[in-house]
Amino acid sequence: MTGTVFEACCRSILPDGSSVTITATRRPRAGRADVKCSVPGAPAQAERMQQVVRLARHTEPRHDSRDQVVLSADRAFDPVARDWELAAVLADRIVRGVFPAARPMVANGWSDAWHLGRIDGRNLVQAPDGVLAGGPDGLPHLGALTGQPDPGAATASARAWFPLYSGGEHDGLGWVEVSVRPLAGAAASATDTDDDAVSVPDLDALRQGQVRAVLAGARHFDGRGQGQWKTTVRFGEAGFSGDSYGLALVMADRIARGREFVARGRVVATGTSSAWHAGKVESVDALAPKCALILREAGAGDRILLPKAWEHALPQGMREALRARGASLACVERIGII
Repeated sequence: MTGTVFEACCRSILPDGSSVTITATRRPRAGRADVKCSVPGAPAQAERMQQVVRLARHTEPRHDSRDQVVLSADRAFDPVARDWELAAVLADRIVRGVFPAARPMVANGWSDAWHLGRIDGRNLVQAPDGVLAGGPDGLPHLGALTGQPDPGAATASARAWFPLYSGGEHDGLGWVEVSVRPLAGAAASATDTDDDAVSVPDLDALRQGQVRAVLAGARHFDGRGQGQWKTTVRFGEAGFSGDSYGLALVMADRIARGREFVARGRVVATGTSSAWHAGKVESVDALAPKCALILREAGAGDRILLPKAWEHALPQGMREALRARGASLACVERIGII
């Protein structure tokens, strides 16, 4: 796919009847970001466009990180409008040769789960002839573009929860979701790395690197997880700090890859590690308030996982209180079949 710059355009009809054109160009990556987006005077919309494109790439059977794609809208638009999302996904696929378009395209559609390839609907009520209309009554999923099955069927997803504690009134349980899809030809690919095949669209570059490092280490310990998956990681709340989500992330990944049992309820976990590659689970700060938060939020069927180092300092009666709610608790020092 590398070589000279290529260009592709796709339009979308806005709610007021006007249109926006999204132009995608491709060039050798040369150490740059895989996807860059711009919308005139609207950086938040550009950030959302980048998230949409990266999530939609999760559904592709192959991964090639050698090129950079830059997408730009020719105008700003209503922040509430979302029908442009399908046009951005198509422009990205056309310029990379993933979807061959025989003619200029106009497309309207949006999704709350692009990483599953699902197209939930469109806001355009009456689509003119020639418009590719997304939704259950039009293009229901990205696989249908090329006559393929629903890509969501090949994606496994799992969530785990972790305490979000800052000492404020909005403290609660946050979730991290890991979605994995088998990476075609992974063993033979010399251009892909685990870092390249892991997308974390909700976080900034620094924290994306931290998430990738956790997964790489935990999969190394697993011995069977590296270089086999396209992975998308999403957080229910992106505005958190610290690394106490680490054990929850590892558990969600292991469940999604079929390496861990599924709890009847939720897996609620907190813990970090300086050596995920050795499977070690280490302590995090704020034992007492996090335990109180977990005890407040736990429900029937939940499986609570805490660092082994916390075991002798747990609040008195915590195990019994959880058991009375139908939840269970384990203090662990290594990942594995927990």
